[in-house]
Amino acid sequence: MSKKNLKDIPRIKLGHFPTPIEHLKNISEYLGGPQIYIKRDDCTGLATGGNKVRKLEFLMADAVNQKAELVVTIGAVQSNHARQTAAAATLLGIKCLIILEHRIDSPPEEYLNSGNVFLDRVFEAQIEHCPKDRDVKEYAAERVEEIKKEGTNVYFIPGGGSNKIGALGYVECINEIIHDPQGIQFDHIIHGTGSSGTQAGLLAGRKYFNYNVPITGISVRFKKDIQEEKVFTEAKSTCEFLGCDVLDRSEVVAFDDYVGPGYGLPTDAMIEATKLLAKKEAILLDPVYSGKGFAGFMDLISKNYFKKTDKVLFIHTGGAVSLFAYEWAFKGKLVS
Repeated sequence: MSKKNLKDIPRIKLGHFPTPIEHLKNISEYLGGPQIYIKRDDCTGLATGGNKVRKLEFLMADAVNQKAELVVTIGAVQSNHARQTAAAATLLGIKCLIILEHRIDSPPEEYLNSGNVFLDRVFEAQIEHCPKDRDVKEYAAERVEEIKKEGTNVYFIPGGGSNKIGALGYVECINEIIHDPQGIQFDHIIHGTGSSGTQAGLLAGRKYFNYNVPITGISVRFKKDIQEEKVFTEAKSTCEFLGCDVLDRSEVVAFDDYVGPGYGLPTDAMIEATKLLAKKEAILLDPVYSGKGFAGFMDLISKNYFKKTDKVLFIHTGGAVSLFAYEWAFKGKLVS
């Protein structure tokens, strides 16, 4: 199969690209490790920004081509992906149904109604909650079939926009990094990894553009072997779809030491990382992905995972709007 031209694949402009790459001088000096840079995918524009906008540019183009009347997607209660999908759908005049999964036991009221959930409602998405005794993927599949039987043309987007079409957004991100006008030669790229589409796209992008920089994921949900296998499967599928060389399993690296008690559950390290980046660089992380991702990054620096001379790019996947839903986690840990 011949290699596809990424520019020929249908895409709808939803975000502000390319996103900037900034040198974190203060925190690089403070940590005394490598030179740290940040790719500001929190500045993608749509609905306060975030990494899912990259994926949605390809996914929503596919939905439009299939003449979708309703987009259905799934996510945790404070899903950044759900918020961005709702925004993209309303922009394109397509209805949106979000099926939310409860992953935190007995959360406070602000978690259930502020942050991303509040914005889901602002964008007039229909919200349903998956029953606690049901698998959200199975429940969503049943709901999609029920709605289709009613005569509605439904387009389903998996959690995080993570499939071979959504991953194309991060194949394109590698192209942005390569052609950034600053011309920085990075030694490592690191980010928080969860639904796997971002890391899979970055790894497929390495193959597509022959860009041999290691990609390290900090898992925010699954154990190392599960997360790496999820990423590998999706990256392989993306490579096959693009017709480029397929990556080797050994190229997939994800650390699971920073998940804490579970997905979306705060950790002290996440809180400290979020506070530190705010204090040193005036950049806001999110409690679920980038906060734990940067906490893991800091720990790897302390363990000399990187050389002091390395230039390391941290991809900020966005989601700071969910901080408003996590005020309870920061109580007693901020200056009064």
